[in-house]
Amino acid sequence: MTMLSNPSRKYQAFPQIDLPNRQWPGNVISAPPRWLSTDLRDGNQSIIDPMDAVKKNRFFDLLVEIGVKEIEVGFPSAGATEFDFIQGLVRSGRVPGDVMLQVLTQSREDLIRTSFESLEGAGTAIVHLYNAVSPAWRDIVFRMSKDEVREIAIHGAKVMRDEAAKRPDTDWNFQYSPETFSTAELDFSIEVCEAVMDVLQPTAEKPIILNLPATVEAATPNIYADQIEYFCRNLPNREAAVISLHTHNDRGTGVAAAELGLMAGADRVEGCLFGNGERTGNCCLVTVALNMYTQGIDPGLDFSDIDRVIETVEYCNQIPVHQRHPYGGELVFTAFSGSHQDAIKKGFSAHEAQNDERWRIPYLPIDPADLGRSYEAVIRVNSQSGKGGFAWVLEQDQGLKLPKAMQADFSRHVQHLADELGRELNAADIWDAFQTAYHVKTPDKHFQLVSYEESRATDGTRVFAGTISVQGKEQSVSGRGNGLISSVIDTIRESFGVELEVSDYSEHALGAGTHANAAAYLQCRDASGRTLWGVGIDEDVATASVRAVLSAANSAIAK
Repeated sequence: MTMLSNPSRKYQAFPQIDLPNRQWPGNVISAPPRWLSTDLRDGNQSIIDPMDAVKKNRFFDLLVEIGVKEIEVGFPSAGATEFDFIQGLVRSGRVPGDVMLQVLTQSREDLIRTSFESLEGAGTAIVHLYNAVSPAWRDIVFRMSKDEVREIAIHGAKVMRDEAAKRPDTDWNFQYSPETFSTAELDFSIEVCEAVMDVLQPTAEKPIILNLPATVEAATPNIYADQIEYFCRNLPNREAAVISLHTHNDRGTGVAAAELGLMAGADRVEGCLFGNGERTGNCCLVTVALNMYTQGIDPGLDFSDIDRVIETVEYCNQIPVHQRHPYGGELVFTAFSGSHQDAIKKGFSAHEAQNDERWRIPYLPIDPADLGRSYEAVIRVNSQSGKGGFAWVLEQDQGLKLPKAMQADFSRHVQHLADELGRELNAADIWDAFQTAYHVKTPDKHFQLVSYEESRATDGTRVFAGTISVQGKEQSVSGRGNGLISSVIDTIRESFGVELEVSDYSEHALGAGTHANAAAYLQCRDASGRTLWGVGIDEDVATASVRAVLSAANSAIAK
């Protein structure tokens, strides 16, 4: 097989749409669309092992729970399994009164009849008719003229009208798709839709749904928006039609095309949760809905427990949601980069201090808590992380608020551990490293406080008298200074020859309440001028400061 030297010559640019004075670029989305989930039909036909009845029922219940009001539940003429599932739903009593079941059918008389039969007994329902109209399908697949393709749509509409008339107890709604709309001539798509409307006679009070699918995404999303605006401008009796969008993701812009299509005048969005669908997938309803949410628009869909939604979708589809999938992916609310971690940490601190609920956190377009995620998952630590990351983890997990200079000191220990392990560090790893670095609650430290008393001498100085264990052997010691910390430093120098000079000291409570512990941080210089840090944690803040001095002394000996 001979390869072309420039394979791109096989392809042609998609033509621009002649749309003078297009309006959609200046429009904004200000309200949610009608949502249709096609997970149980389009999504189901796109997975290796189609869902069985148990999975389909579980998925249906999830869609109802999150607030989807229009659900395409299957292709009833595909076989007994599909038909029985749909009929079972209708008879089960599990379909809320405000939820409409939708079924899909090709424009063939027998298939349309089967579709209506599957919905026997439904209070309200949508029958979705389609046939392909674009040149490639007309010329290659069907070998039909425009007139023949239009006639297929008209005949199908007549059968729909007649079958609905036989079942007056159901509130029937009609949907028509000029399949392959995205690659068809716009005027011909309008012509076919107008012919279908002439048969079904929709009104503004009882409109038809006209679905305009990007069956194969063939151009940039602005082209699709032009197609939608052109269609809306030129469709006769536009007020009697709900314009629905069904975008695919062949070029990776299915969500963008749906959003621009709404700006161009559409009323409804079809898609699947997390974008399941043939080839590269359908429009992701989760992404479109939560994009609106971040713009202050209530999408009318509830993803407040997104992890449970993901669990159900993954179970039913047997396809994992990618770790980087917008909003739902395991890593989308996670920062590894040091600069990102620092910005997020500062953002959360500022958020706690502000007087309103406005969300302004760097790198986080949405509050993870709104989706049922915890803040602990936001910052994670690996060899690429900076001091803000592990500081955040220690604060969230242990309540420790490390001074900034101490964060820089501890970062060396964290980086060394991350390089050594070659993996992400979890909270336990970081806490173990912290305890080891600063000799906190570790059995092998050189100096360990057993007990002490503090008193005031006649000259006003403070006297420290206590027992310190040195490598497991207890020793009585004493010293004096202007305060408790200086008296302990004097004790360490006189009893053990360890010279320390205090540069900075800070403390804070660990938690709230009368039984909260305290943490003390001590920055020192030893005799050689090296900077050392000591940490003490105790129920009593004074004892915590004593432990901080001994922690720094242990570091001096260790170095």
